[in-house]
Amino acid sequence: MVGDWLPPALNGGWIYRDRIPTSWDGVRVTAYYASCYSHSPPGAWARRLIAGEIERNGRPLRRDVALAPGDRLAWHRPPWREEAAPSLPQPLLDDGDLLVLDKPSGLPVLPAGGWLEHTALRQLEQRHTDDPAGLPRPVHRLGRFTSGLLVCARRPASRAWLSALLRESTGGRGDGGIPDGGSCRKLYRALTTPLPSHRPFALGEAVPICVPIGRQAHPLLGSLWCAAAPEDPQAMPAHSTLTLLECRPEGALVEVAIASGRPHQIRIHTAVLGAPLLGDPLYLPGGLARGEALPGEGGYLLHAHRLRLPLPHGRELELEAPLPLRLRRQGEG
Repeated sequence: MVGDWLPPALNGGWIYRDRIPTSWDGVRVTAYYASCYSHSPPGAWARRLIAGEIERNGRPLRRDVALAPGDRLAWHRPPWREEAAPSLPQPLLDDGDLLVLDKPSGLPVLPAGGWLEHTALRQLEQRHTDDPAGLPRPVHRLGRFTSGLLVCARRPASRAWLSALLRESTGGRGDGGIPDGGSCRKLYRALTTPLPSHRPFALGEAVPICVPIGRQAHPLLGSLWCAAAPEDPQAMPAHSTLTLLECRPEGALVEVAIASGRPHQIRIHTAVLGAPLLGDPLYLPGGLARGEALPGEGGYLLHAHRLRLPLPHGRELELEAPLPLRLRRQGEG
């Protein structure tokens, strides 16, 4: 570790395991992988077969054979070099079960894609190997470039409770569609591009956004979470409230309260208003995605600032992660 960053380093590789469902009966190995893992074309999977990286039912596979239902595939991905990433700071709270961190921007929460060792989860595993209370695991995700409050828990029952609470607020609705009473309250700060001129926004005005979020076709990933049509039966309801805090030459400083925890919800909902997050390479005005961009690309400022969590047995927890300098209002300390 160099300072507060993990330097670029080679990891130990990973094994990706799959079990073949009935619907893939007779499909060849390279076609299966190219369809399910579209980051690589069939030719790349053929080379991995020749290199001995793929097993079927525990035995190395060198030929592109047809698959049968129940077959177990394992791709032994060789070690790869991970980029530098921020290290985890000391926790804001640790009560022996719950552990809350102020996650830095640029740090993935869970292993995925090009990230294995340089993640919040792996750093927690290393830091708490001998913790008699157990390993604290994240109960929700923040995007790699989203900073702020990350809630972890050691007890499985606590993780299940909190995960459901952060994903779906179940209390009554307050002003702007945000749950009140015993439900959680999640407040974010962000910078957006300039708000659209055809719909004037007043300082302090709270604007509800209730556009559902669903999967849309994407040329690089197959599909991606985007704004969905209300009639889309597979879309998930999503509720946010955006409040304008400050107008700036480059855009708008906003606070966003979310009453649901959908993938990329704030990035999508600000784009739905016609003001995507400033510097977001992915989402376009309206809430659809650029075909040449990926969700893990950064450039935007989004911070999980405050969180109110009702806990079992009537307890309530209120948390705050300090704001990055660029997300503070003029005169705000």
